[in-house]
Amino acid sequence: MIDPHFDDSHRDLDRRYRDFGESHLRAVARHEEAPIERAREVGSRLGESGLLAPAVPTPFGTASGRGVLVARERLAYFSLLAEMVFSAQALAAQLIGAAGTEVQCRRWLGPLASGDVLGAVGLSEPEAGADLGAARTQAEEDGALWRLSGLKSWVTGAGSAGVYVVLARAPGSEGPRGLSLFLLDGEAPGLTVHPIEPMAALPVAEVRLAGTPAVRLGEEGQGLPLVAKAYEVLRPGAAGAACGLAARALDETVRHAQARRQFGRPIAAFPTTRMALADMHATVEAARRLARHAAWLADAGAEEAPRAAAAARLVATGAAEAAVQRALEVHGAQGLVRGSTVERLFREARALRLREGTTEIVRLELAEAILKESR
Repeated sequence: MIDPHFDDSHRDLDRRYRDFGESHLRAVARHEEAPIERAREVGSRLGESGLLAPAVPTPFGTASGRGVLVARERLAYFSLLAEMVFSAQALAAQLIGAAGTEVQCRRWLGPLASGDVLGAVGLSEPEAGADLGAARTQAEEDGALWRLSGLKSWVTGAGSAGVYVVLARAPGSEGPRGLSLFLLDGEAPGLTVHPIEPMAALPVAEVRLAGTPAVRLGEEGQGLPLVAKAYEVLRPGAAGAACGLAARALDETVRHAQARRQFGRPIAAFPTTRMALADMHATVEAARRLARHAAWLADAGAEEAPRAAAAARLVATGAAEAAVQRALEVHGAQGLVRGSTVERLFREARALRLREGTTEIVRLELAEAILKESR
């Protein structure tokens, strides 16, 4: 792992995640049953190995832009489920660390770093989708507490989480300014989880809240700005996850091309196969360099870091989809077999476009930043 954006600490971190992946993820990634239960097990093992601390801000953890990128890239290479456990932990920890009181940070960030508690964040709703400003979950004040009622969808880690960060609005409010963030205990009364079965076996679920007790996280009406800032911080890591999945598609294709024989020789000898491999490699490397540069800028506190992160996210998710598509072409009929690694990667790659801001929203945000700078 020679890269000018990384120092020895990042290379050591990469080695630790690689060893974890080889020991705990590679052999079981093809098992797609009970994803929520598997997420709980993976989260526990990551915590025991000290590999959730890079998801949590200092001083409770060791999070940095490059550290999060290394973790997510390497985990996604082996298992998108494992990467999603880490990213859910990172998003919950980022929001609590950015907006929590001293008591809230001490209560939750240490356990999130050790893996004693897993985190989940409930933002989207069935009728709102990517338009978080249209969220309708209600938060009614009840003395020192709040009572939340509503339905959150596509919550990563729901069912295995010990703490939830939830976006909800004050009664009678409209628009984005009526939304705040709230903290819920995973065992709180009135909280029920209903697993979702997407085309890829990912640990996502609907969370129904029925008068569930909660405490507010941060200032009233600051829910969406806090979420937007958290996405901005974590976006280089999202690009890293896409690079990890793309790199796995490339490696699987290289192995297949060397082993598969047609017309008396390996298909790796055919010019069309070689051109496909060359294109895949170039695409993955370009995305990887852009993602690592964005993470380096974030750690440096550079003004252009958010724009670089958005560009990296766009390029990397596109690279993942392109790499998986070429992998399917080289594998031929074998790539269409349910349960094969390439077939699984094909289904998982679609999920990358929807996380931490959809690709379309990220594209619009980047265009706005470009136009604003030119004025």
